[in-house]
Amino acid sequence: MQNTENHTDKKKVAFYTLGCKLNYSETSTISRMFESKGYEKVEFNQKPDIFIINTCSVTENADKKCKKIVKEANKINPDGYVTIIGCYAQLKPQEIADIEGVDAVLGAAEKFQLIDLLDGFVKEPSGQKAKVYNQNIEEAIDYHTSYSLNDRTRTFLKVQDGCDYPCAYCTIPLARGASRSDSIANVVKAAQEIAASGVKEIVLTGVNIGDFGLRNGNREETFFDLVKALDEVEGINRFRISSIEPNLLTDEIIAFVAQSKRFVPHFHIPLQSGSNKVLGLMRRRYKRELYVDRVQKIKELMPDCCIGVDVIVGHPGETEEEFLETYNFLNELPISYLHVFTYSERENTTALTIKPVVPQSKRAERSKMLHILSDKKRRYFYEQQLGKSFEVLFEEDVEDGQMQGFTENYVRVTAKYDPLLINETKQVALVSINEKMLVEVQEAEVLFESH
Repeated sequence: MQNTENHTDKKKVAFYTLGCKLNYSETSTISRMFESKGYEKVEFNQKPDIFIINTCSVTENADKKCKKIVKEANKINPDGYVTIIGCYAQLKPQEIADIEGVDAVLGAAEKFQLIDLLDGFVKEPSGQKAKVYNQNIEEAIDYHTSYSLNDRTRTFLKVQDGCDYPCAYCTIPLARGASRSDSIANVVKAAQEIAASGVKEIVLTGVNIGDFGLRNGNREETFFDLVKALDEVEGINRFRISSIEPNLLTDEIIAFVAQSKRFVPHFHIPLQSGSNKVLGLMRRRYKRELYVDRVQKIKELMPDCCIGVDVIVGHPGETEEEFLETYNFLNELPISYLHVFTYSERENTTALTIKPVVPQSKRAERSKMLHILSDKKRRYFYEQQLGKSFEVLFEEDVEDGQMQGFTENYVRVTAKYDPLLINETKQVALVSINEKMLVEVQEAEVLFESH
């Protein structure tokens, strides 16, 4: 039915997302809910009537960023209605309610109901405290299908939420609740909707996606079942697995991806430490030997597979020797890049009870060493791919007459801009690495063929 509401009467809403791909998928879904109710989505700086800020709380820095964005929103429109949702909002609702200029705070169980809960987004009289809707995290049991549609080329599709792993350093179970999943039927339906919008690549995301299949505490399906079902979805060229715990990445998943029609040779596998002692302190569910086994299995079946690694430096109890153990472990593994996280203290986590505490200066030094190692690993991985031919999915961003894209095994390439290549997968030969760590390819026009 056509919306007859006058365009000028529409309330304008803007969104800002901090944190992970999961947050982006949820923000995008919430923004579509607003648009379906007649709100007009605008950019943050276009004086919106309503600001929705989706927060992260993985590090202390994310909390500071939230405060900064609220300040900016108040500057852009002092009369704007500022709503905070997400992990920080679940963990510290009263702290956020005290931030000047915040009108409402919604926790994990409430964020998908914000249009109903905040009926009309009418500001309270000056001096009135922010409204807080925040149930105990045990109440966050519903599952909300979410996916991003901001980027035509690639979409983040949420398949799982929450986590049952009590890692010593992590607040995510406190912020997102217990592990729970969508059904395979719903995920396939969402993938088909995404395909119909013209998107070519879907990144599967969640807090602990290898734990897919839990509903109401019962395991009804498995992540492997999901992978097999998605491999049959027409219209999507590529599925990418965003991050999967090493103890949940089974031989059957690796073997299936190796011969899959649509799943690409790219895994992101959190390690966190290469020291078994530190892994024990972190309460991780595997030892380094299992990690080596997973990497070897992948490389045996997919020699050109890209493997990304999460690692935390400066966790309480990590000695210099144990850090070097991690460094040498990573240096010797055939991995492709690192995501390095500097440990930061989080309230209500068991890591706070572990001694000795690593000084901030040591944490920074260790982080720098691993960032340099990551650059070396990425360059070496790229060098191994030169002279080979891959399919690149080209993106819309154009800079200095050049466009970029990713190969199926996550090599970032650059090519001369050609409007016909946007959102297309094309076969190219990888030629050389430039000073920006992008791989140059043979002339895109020469290789442009109908796919």
